[in-house]
Amino acid sequence: MYKSSLSYGLLFVSLIIGCSTRQATEGSRRKAGETTARTESQSNRQSSEKQTLKKEIEEIAATAKGRVGVSAMVLESGETLASLNPQDHFPMQSVYKLPISMAVMKQVDAGKITLDQKVRVAKEDFVGRAAHSPIRDKYPNGAELTVSELLRFALSESDGTASDVSMKLAGGHEAVQAYLTNLGIKDMIVLDTENAFTQDHSLQFRNYATPEAAVSLLRALYERRGLSESSQALLLKFMTESTTGPKRLKGLLPAGTSVAHKTGTSGTEKGITAATNDIGIITLPDGRHLAIAVFVSDSPVDEATREAVIAKIAKAVFDSVNGER
Repeated sequence: MYKSSLSYGLLFVSLIIGCSTRQATEGSRRKAGETTARTESQSNRQSSEKQTLKKEIEEIAATAKGRVGVSAMVLESGETLASLNPQDHFPMQSVYKLPISMAVMKQVDAGKITLDQKVRVAKEDFVGRAAHSPIRDKYPNGAELTVSELLRFALSESDGTASDVSMKLAGGHEAVQAYLTNLGIKDMIVLDTENAFTQDHSLQFRNYATPEAAVSLLRALYERRGLSESSQALLLKFMTESTTGPKRLKGLLPAGTSVAHKTGTSGTEKGITAATNDIGIITLPDGRHLAIAVFVSDSPVDEATREAVIAKIAKAVFDSVNGER
């Protein structure tokens, strides 16, 4: 009798344990299923949002009636938010002052030159009148400027003379190209001086970048690859203080948004403008950083329309990543 009761008791306990185990297993499976469903739902939502953003960018780009290239990435995560013709070649124009300036800072970090070192800018260094140069206009007989001043003129005021003198300081276009290669950046070519551009406009097309390469350069700057912390800070300061292109990347963003950027603009020939560009790092409201490059090429529309294309695309990406759509 005692053994029988014991057997029934053990059976009862076994049944309870088995039931509990099954319930726990089923619960775990249910939770796993719910997690998977949430992940899939989130992934589908993000995919849908990116498709919506891509369509919006394409509609905006169409108003340029030319070629438009776009690449945008959240720097902290490396997530690509948007792209349009990301691997096409676009003439950089003054956008190429950024890699030149970064190559100069490499020389500073190596101790080969100093920021307060005086550099003679002679009349022979001046770019032609077709190019923008506050240095040429302010110092018609030449001047002695520090390396830091040259970089400020190149990045903040997009001075062509400053860019050409800076390229010499960096070691020439070969040194700039080698610097880009060391960063692992392909499809960004620096070959000619700004002075050469003014004499032969076709040269701008061989000094090109893809939107992807431009964002890669911005990412390298943000991550301080090949740059010291102080050098990075100075470059970002000059880019943030830039007076050029206020109606481009910055044009439609909320007041006070920090944008460290570099513009590029060509002349207009036979009604066609080869380059209206802006690339930069935008600080988002939550503290993250958005790297974005927008190139508008071969466009017959006026400057206001070309710049509005850049501004609208930047705003669309900004709103998307900021959860405002």
